[in-house]
Amino acid sequence: MDLLIKKLTNSIIQIIIFSLIPFLWWLITSRKKINFFEWIGFKKVNNVKENKLFTWVFSVLVLFFILSVFVLYSLNNVRVAYSDFTGLGIKALPSILIYAVFNTSFPEEILFRGFLLKRIGNKFGFTVGNLIQALLFGCIHGIMFFSAVGILKSIVITLFTGMIGWIIGYINEKKANGSILTGWGIHAFANTFSGICYAFQLIA
Repeated sequence: MDLLIKKLTNSIIQIIIFSLIPFLWWLITSRKKINFFEWIGFKKVNNVKENKLFTWVFSVLVLFFILSVFVLYSLNNVRVAYSDFTGLGIKALPSILIYAVFNTSFPEEILFRGFLLKRIGNKFGFTVGNLIQALLFGCIHGIMFFSAVGILKSIVITLFTGMIGWIIGYINEKKANGSILTGWGIHAFANTFSGICYAFQLIA
C-alpha cells in the first residue's frame, strides 16, 4: 500500500510539473483560440481504420519488445525507477500501472509530443519538430543512466528511446490526427511491460 500511495503522489507531482510550461504557454498565446486539452492533442482519435492505426501500434510495440530486452539487460544491477517493483510479483501490478500510465507516460506525452512537437512543428514543420522532440526525449533518458552504465550503453539507450519517441510522434501526428492518446497508450503499455519484467524478475 505504501508503494501504491508513493506512486500516486509522484504521479500527481509529475503531471503538474510537466504540464506547467505547456499550460503557461497556452495561457499566454492561445487560450482565446482553443481549449488547453485540444491544444496539446488530448482529444479523440478519428479515422482509425482508414489510417491503419492498429497496424502501426502493433508494429511499434513489437519493435519495442525486441529492443527493450537489450536495454533491460544493460540496466541489470543498476538502480532504476522500476527497481521498486523487483521481486514483488502480482502485488506490484497496481503500483506498476499507476507508475506506467500516470507517473511516466502521461506527463512525458504532454511535454514532448503534446507541447514540444506541436509548437516546434507549427513553427518549423513536422520533420524538424519531430526530430527535435525525439532527440530531447532520447537524451534525457540517456543522461539519466550515463553515470551508471557508461557512455556506450547510454548512447544506445538514447538512440533507442529517441527512435521510439520519433515513431510515437509520427503516429500521433500522421495517423492519429494529432491526438496524443495513441502515443500515451503505447508509452504506458511499454512501461508496464518493463515494470512487470522487474516485478517477476523476467530479465536478470
